[in-house]
Amino acid sequence: MKVGVVMGSDSDYPVVAKALEILKAFDVKATVRVLSAHRTPHEALDFAAGAEEEGIEVIIAAAGKSAHLPGVMAALTAMPVIGLPILSSTLDGLDSLLSIVQMPKGIPVATVAINGGENAGILAVQMLSVKYPRLREAMKTYREKMREEVLIKDQDMIEKTRNYR
Repeated sequence: MKVGVVMGSDSDYPVVAKALEILKAFDVKATVRVLSAHRTPHEALDFAAGAEEEGIEVIIAAAGKSAHLPGVMAALTAMPVIGLPILSSTLDGLDSLLSIVQMPKGIPVATVAINGGENAGILAVQMLSVKYPRLREAMKTYREKMREEVLIKDQDMIEKTRNYR
């Protein structure tokens, strides 16, 4: 099982790295590329068109500003594409989010929050879990761990605020 992770610029890497850490935690391989829908359109096309042949089953495409990369990936492959909007200085990432989420009928892109690298990785794992039950079980464990962490914090807060009752 492998996820293709594509970013429009290497400056997107700090956000993308969060998705990669999630994939690594679930033992999902990743092919990582810097490809621009505007500056390297032919290479982006080649990547998307050859992704399935390379064993990629889901694509995470991160992009900022006009953010066409996820849509280009989705237009060129039938596999699921997750758009990861990157915070841009122009409109605080809203431009990226709207560019990714406003796809035409028939070419959907699943979209996570602006700079939502972790959720892009989690969504990719969830998509893969349809085919790989091991990932579904691992996701259940991951969520239970999150639940336990919140309950510990809740108990700590109860103790810290005991004097306010």
